[in-house]
Amino acid sequence: MADNVTILRATQTAEQAGAYYVRIQAMARKHHIPLHVEFDEHDKPDTKYIVAVDDYLPVATCRLYAIDTEHVMLGRIVVLPEYRRQGLGTLVVGEAEKWAKELGFRVSVLESRDNKTPFYEKMGYVADYSRQIIGDTFTCYRMEKTLK
Repeated sequence: MADNVTILRATQTAEQAGAYYVRIQAMARKHHIPLHVEFDEHDKPDTKYIVAVDDYLPVATCRLYAIDTEHVMLGRIVVLPEYRRQGLGTLVVGEAEKWAKELGFRVSVLESRDNKTPFYEKMGYVADYSRQIIGDTFTCYRMEKTLK
């Protein structure tokens, strides 16, 4: 992992802009996803984001929001390509789970791209392979994990 990486709970506008930057660079740009699709109804000023910052540059992010009183959705988990395979995805998801638990959630839910499910399974998520989620860009599976 890069030496100067800090994991932040993005509570200020500038930190949230970092989450948006990572998503634009690594998802919208790479996969030709229009901004109105990448940024949906769950991206609001009160949405919670985790951001990994290398010195001053945002390099990874994760979004979290309530589904109901017990379930939290983690999503838009993105690491810039040049920072992948350094453990940053695991760190931002871990911090999001910790924050969610502090907020009283008991179950973490995510919708993983079909080729990323092994990554989340290593972190304790269980996939429902019986139901595919066919999106505009990716095929996904719903995965859940009980927060401990």
